[in-house]
Amino acid sequence: MGVTAVLMLPLLLLGISGLLFIYQEVSRLWSKSVVQNKVVVITDAISGLGKECARVFHTGGARLVLCGKNWERLQSLYDALISVADPSKTFTPKLVLLDLSDISCVQDVAKEVLDCYGCVDILINNASVKVKGPAHKISLELDKKIMDANYFGPIILTKALLPDMISRRTGQIVLVNNIQGKLGIPFRTAYAASKHAALGFFDCLRAEVEEYDVVVSTVSPTFIRSYHVDPGQGNWEASIWKFFFRKLTYGTHPVDVAEEVMRTVRRKKQEVCLANPIPKAAVYIRTLFPELFFAVVACGVKEKLSVPEEG
Repeated sequence: MGVTAVLMLPLLLLGISGLLFIYQEVSRLWSKSVVQNKVVVITDAISGLGKECARVFHTGGARLVLCGKNWERLQSLYDALISVADPSKTFTPKLVLLDLSDISCVQDVAKEVLDCYGCVDILINNASVKVKGPAHKISLELDKKIMDANYFGPIILTKALLPDMISRRTGQIVLVNNIQGKLGIPFRTAYAASKHAALGFFDCLRAEVEEYDVVVSTVSPTFIRSYHVDPGQGNWEASIWKFFFRKLTYGTHPVDVAEEVMRTVRRKKQEVCLANPIPKAAVYIRTLFPELFFAVVACGVKEKLSVPEEG
């Protein structure tokens, strides 16, 4: 009996591993079929997350429109995608110069995309500008720039492409937001305000366009960290704020977020919170025990952070 159990354990583990492998392969192939031949617009495609989204959707056979405010970096991304792609299974991406903080040009970009492809199936609003510093030291001009890039730019582009989706009764809009659209962190007033505004807009829009079979999805990670930055193993200060702040700022890797965006498109999810347990718990504490939440984050005000600096 004991020998049989010992022999069965490796077989059981092997069977579970096989099932997981099959599930992953089926999910990957399903993802490709969902976006194949679809026109997918990705804003700020030259960011870390934008590049990973471009890679995932390009591999899936999407007709990509890659938007960014630097032509050289767009061209570098284009070359990287083409160099590893199978020409028989992928399409040549279209590059478009777009700075969402310059809202006067957004309508023209939307027209250019529609004139080129005739429609947009999936819009991924990814662009974001960050700022950190005490509220009284952030200029009103910088506040406006943050709102233009993180709120007005995405909604202008969305409004320009939405009528076509409604008339065809199909389409999906994905907002890559931030967990700070659900709670506020000290020294990030302008950024958090823009993310709250964007989340509110797309939550309302979701209900408005449901009858037209247009899906609105929001993906809210913590900070999206760079490729080479990982949490250090040093001694942390004995502070609730420090623990919370470090957990929040280390965030998620661009590859993980891009794969979640693809899953969101495939499964037509309405809302995803991509964060480790500490920030997720903070969202619930903010709702259920607001005074406790305010007391914890207020501890951070005593910590002197750096002067305002654009990210």
